[in-house]
Amino acid sequence: MRLRVAAALLVIGVFSFPAVNHARNGVPKQKPSKLDRVLRKAADDGDSSAQRVIVRTRLGRTSAVADRLRKHGDLVESEHHRLHSFTATVHGNDLRALEADPDVQGLSVDAIIAAFGGTKDDAEASAQPENLLITALGLTGTAYDGDKVGIAVIDSGLEKSGDLDGGRADRFFDFTADGRAAHPYDDYGHGTHVATLIGGEGNDSERDVQYIANGRSQKARIADYRGIAPKAHVISLKVLDANGAGYTSSVLRAIEFAIENRDKLDIDVINLSLGHPVYESPDTDPLVRAVEDATRAGIIVVASAGNYGKNQETGEVGYAGITSPGNAPSAITVGAMDMHETADRSDDTVPSYSSRGPAWYSGLAKPDLVAPGHRLVAVGAYGSTLYQHYADRRVTGRDAKRARYFRLSGTSMAAAVTSGVVALMVEANDKAFQAPLTPNAVKAILEFTALPLYATDPLTQGAGGLNGGGAVKLAEQIDPARPVGDWWLTGPLTPWTFIGGQSFVWSQTVVWGNTVVWGSTVLQNHLAWGQTVVWGSTVVWGSTVVWGSTDLVWDNPAVWSQTVVWGSGLLDTSDERNVLGPNTVVWGSLAP
Repeated sequence: MRLRVAAALLVIGVFSFPAVNHARNGVPKQKPSKLDRVLRKAADDGDSSAQRVIVRTRLGRTSAVADRLRKHGDLVESEHHRLHSFTATVHGNDLRALEADPDVQGLSVDAIIAAFGGTKDDAEASAQPENLLITALGLTGTAYDGDKVGIAVIDSGLEKSGDLDGGRADRFFDFTADGRAAHPYDDYGHGTHVATLIGGEGNDSERDVQYIANGRSQKARIADYRGIAPKAHVISLKVLDANGAGYTSSVLRAIEFAIENRDKLDIDVINLSLGHPVYESPDTDPLVRAVEDATRAGIIVVASAGNYGKNQETGEVGYAGITSPGNAPSAITVGAMDMHETADRSDDTVPSYSSRGPAWYSGLAKPDLVAPGHRLVAVGAYGSTLYQHYADRRVTGRDAKRARYFRLSGTSMAAAVTSGVVALMVEANDKAFQAPLTPNAVKAILEFTALPLYATDPLTQGAGGLNGGGAVKLAEQIDPARPVGDWWLTGPLTPWTFIGGQSFVWSQTVVWGNTVVWGSTVLQNHLAWGQTVVWGSTVVWGSTVVWGSTDLVWDNPAVWSQTVVWGSGLLDTSDERNVLGPNTVVWGSLAP
């Protein structure tokens, strides 16, 4: 216990600001700053250059504060009314005045967002063969394909192809412009890859295969590069430009659009294969607040953990590289897993680039799980930056003369694969029951059915590796309409999954905040699975829950406190210095 308290105090000392009204020797301590880490440094340095900021106001005062800034000559870009915020470009020397405004509750930098797909390891090995992804996830022969499930992919856009041709009422909205419906395009290529990992039909990779069944030779047609949920419909919300970068404010607009058009566009899931460094507490981070808002609205949010798991100069693995919004408590935060080109789950590992936990400021255990994300193949966007600049990652399909597909690695790909599995879970549950699964219930099922990786700590793998077959199996047996406290499992349960002829046992644990919960947790309807409950908060559990005695973060802080990854500015988030620019990752001691 002393170790936990000491470690907790250490983090409070490093990352928090002095508490209000606490005094020492009769001198009041300074009030917590309303500025995030980036803006606080700009104000301290006397930087007078223009600053793009997201201003959060008191309830009902957003328009008044925005009007005052306009009169002062500042440019108000957009309003985020669900967050009681707006984006503006202000004079740098006015930051302290804004901080002192009683109507202003917080100011955050409108940080650059970037994609988490594309590492230099992509060119070092061949692509996955014969739809290995489907086999390794235990989804061979599944009865579900994501039919009628909507997934909002907030990314760089979408280039239509035979694999994702819009025949399922797919929609496209451009938030690098005015957010209106537009003709689909993807000038970077990341969004197309993510979207087709989720829902690509694999038409251009189909081939005939022979196999023996019941003693007779049979013929079948398979698609090597089929997505996880080929009949899900994709709603593409473009926020990243041709360089794979965009503004946080664009993502906020896209998330708000998804929430407000959820029923009209049938949006069940949001995929966020992007992020930025953590600059403030999740309580004030606009991206985190937007994710929690979407979760409360009933949308399942899947987010990348980030690609900052190692020192890019030395290859040394470090901890605490989780990015925003992967640090959102209720998000399903996904790290990457390397299948080593086999369906055998016993040889799975977490690649060094995948961000480890815990999350900065909050100290939450993240990621929630890991999923296949290494050297994955999906549709390449012909006119995109990635496709044009990285010819060695192109992969041919049926047409050997023109490579239809493209190979990428990263936690972006892992999040996409997880979103595809979530679509299958939603479909399976919807076909069996009337009430929908809540985002918290989906997250719990994914953790409970995960397959733990050998000799890998929880801050690296979360609950374990994604088990698609197990998650879908459990989702189709849970009745969300059962009252709180009731057993909501409607059929027999065997907590293992057969993959490639081998039996793999589920984790049967849920990481609630920092604490492991195990037993029959997911098999009973608890308050914790409620739609409005923030993951990890204090809730009343039933008597069947057994709480673990281990705090995943603080019992052994030495695991991560010596070598951590942090950013001194814009972190390189794609292809490890080869796509987005110079490396700015800073390694060292606990302090940023």
